[in-house]
Amino acid sequence: MLAGFLADQRATLVLRCAGLEEELATRSAEPSTLSLLGLVRHLADVERHWFREVLAGRPDALPLFSSPTSPDGDFDDATASPSAVTEAWSAWHAAVSFSDRFTAEAPHLDVTGEDAWRGTVSLRWVLIHLIEEYARHNGHADLLRERIDGTRGL
Repeated sequence: MLAGFLADQRATLVLRCAGLEEELATRSAEPSTLSLLGLVRHLADVERHWFREVLAGRPDALPLFSSPTSPDGDFDDATASPSAVTEAWSAWHAAVSFSDRFTAEAPHLDVTGEDAWRGTVSLRWVLIHLIEEYARHNGHADLLRERIDGTRGL
């Protein structure tokens, strides 16, 4: 059930971005750097963090789009270029694929990992957190898409 709700939230993000290329980098409003492309980049890093780094214990799974020197790089550096869009979607699809595989292969939802900020978290907690994370950002995506081309309620 949790994996299904997360899949629905991911599909909503994809729908909000459908048919757009350069427009994905359109900012919400000055001075914000929030954009659909930034959301894709951010959520790729979020998935990588929780599933690869925390649950799978892979410390080499560093963020792809932000860093300690550029903590908002996922949004700030989202540019309107075909290569940036391709890179973001490729990273997001790879992260989702890893997350889905990890979830499907886990023996139960009580598998745990260690997060530097939250402490011990379970797969169950991570799935619920990701559903919340996507739902919040999909609200942003609704407004961004409407700003870009007037599309509502995809």
